[in-house]
Amino acid sequence: MGNAAGAAGQALLTIERNGAVLAVGLNRPAKRNALNDGIIHAIGDCFVDLPDDVGAVVIHGVGDHFSSGLDLSELTEHDATEGLRHSQMWHRVFDRIQYSRVPVIAALKGAVIGGGLELACAAHIRVAEPSAYFALPEGQRGIFVGGGGSVRLPRLIGVARMTDMMLTGRVYSATEGAAYGFAQYLVEEGGALAKALELAGRIAANAPLTNFAVLQALPMIAEANPQTGLLMESLMATVAQSDKEAKRRIRAFLDRRTAKVKPAR
Repeated sequence: MGNAAGAAGQALLTIERNGAVLAVGLNRPAKRNALNDGIIHAIGDCFVDLPDDVGAVVIHGVGDHFSSGLDLSELTEHDATEGLRHSQMWHRVFDRIQYSRVPVIAALKGAVIGGGLELACAAHIRVAEPSAYFALPEGQRGIFVGGGGSVRLPRLIGVARMTDMMLTGRVYSATEGAAYGFAQYLVEEGGALAKALELAGRIAANAPLTNFAVLQALPMIAEANPQTGLLMESLMATVAQSDKEAKRRIRAFLDRRTAKVKPAR
């Protein structure tokens, strides 16, 4: 799996293996990991070509920031038609993250703003350090979110809170972000990547079909009407329980439990 390179030849992503976990680093630290077309395409290519033995992915920022969002120097070159296509390209790439066959965890620090926040929202779990801060400065810049933020972020924090952010430029701290749903974990400074890798390793050890069901079926069930959701749940439970890996794990669990309660002679 190759790393896409920028104009200066520097890899736009750093990609490292940690057992069954793939760590993907946004690698434009001098630009606070601003997202240009090159890095978005590189992310898309990465998720298209995930090795079969990868069980989870961690996305993080190289340097002091996760991502400061859209690289505005590219936006000025787009007319209306190009702008539409550009937004849809981001949608396709971020959909690859959200609908990936494996769970994706974002390790957040420093700037998590604009397109960077949209990228984080496409992940399934977010871990933040105290330095992380969340903002949507699009209103002050005369633009609108274009990377799926208007769909994903309200599901995490609500429409009213996102409206306030876009209209007023309000910035949320890491502590506020953890309380309001931007992130599920708040860790010590410098600890987001380590915690994300720890969680990813634990998740990668789950039965793959269970992980798949959580990622693909659970969001659909949550948004379906109750009777449709219950039927989908039953179908997914039946498929999961009939899987050979699930049966092996259940037998192993029962054997361990039997061994613990076996009376001493």
